[in-house]
Amino acid sequence: MSRNCPCGRSRPLDACCGPVLDGRPAGTAEDLMRSRYTAFVLGDTAHLLASWHPSTRPPRLRLEPGSVWTGLEILDRAGGAMFDREGVVEFRAHRTDGELHERSRFVRDEGRWFYVDGDVAPTR
Repeated sequence: MSRNCPCGRSRPLDACCGPVLDGRPAGTAEDLMRSRYTAFVLGDTAHLLASWHPSTRPPRLRLEPGSVWTGLEILDRAGGAMFDREGVVEFRAHRTDGELHERSRFVRDEGRWFYVDGDVAPTR
């Protein structure tokens, strides 16, 4: 029996974010955002960098040691559907030491969604 995907959907990892983590294009901006959250949970920096648009991608990525991600809430979405070119997903990602509240921007380039950047809201 497979464990549920960390992104919060009630599906096994291999039927949810797993294929995107393995290189399959995400269907929507939200799907990519969920796969990126899952990559943070799993420590998959390769997926995080590969899914970051080249125009804003950092040369390397170092995850914060000791961060334990505990849940994801999707708060809002605009655009980002299968045939859109741009999308925005607002989310709150919970960690044992706080939370990240971000409104992330995505673009679809040559059939693939990419994370561009985001506005981080102050923590409460």
